[in-house]
Amino acid sequence: MKTPTHPDSMATRVALHPFLAGINRAQLALLTDCAMVVRFAPGETIFREGELANRFYLIESGKVTLESSGAQSDPVVIDTIGAGDLLGWSWMFPPYVWHFTARAAEPVTAIFFYGTILREYCERNHALGYELFKRMGAVMIKRLQAAREKLLAVHSRETALEPVGFRAPFMDQELDIPPACDGTKCGNSARCAAHA
Repeated sequence: MKTPTHPDSMATRVALHPFLAGINRAQLALLTDCAMVVRFAPGETIFREGELANRFYLIESGKVTLESSGAQSDPVVIDTIGAGDLLGWSWMFPPYVWHFTARAAEPVTAIFFYGTILREYCERNHALGYELFKRMGAVMIKRLQAAREKLLAVHSRETALEPVGFRAPFMDQELDIPPACDGTKCGNSARCAAHA
């Protein structure tokens, strides 16, 4: 869900995000030119593994889970990121496809950047491309190290990979599941264990 934002406030938001701390004014102007604020509801898919990667996000608030699944397995949570984090670097590297699925774990507000436009800016302004590459490279190393530690913990049986378990609010109606009962007459006496 995209939300229009006044250009001055967008420049301020972009400049204040921790990922872009210290970036120069000319680079900030180019980034602001291809940015907008977006919001995601809990459980909403932000992008899906294998699809075209043409954007990235700077998370302002909320949490996002990064999930992956093999051909024969259910999705598992690889990592959870939040405010101040970068989401998505696949827009920068061929073949420009997502390697994970990203899903809002709670209400999320983020700054959305058009990656295809930004790639063109980086081709023309190598200093901008280098600056973004350095910053994204640091995030990539951090995430790869976290994934490595998780894999080692799973291998040594210290932990297990967390399965994806989002529940959409509309599913109760779809599955005809009664609401939770607090012990008072809930109107579902035929199906409610408390009133059976």
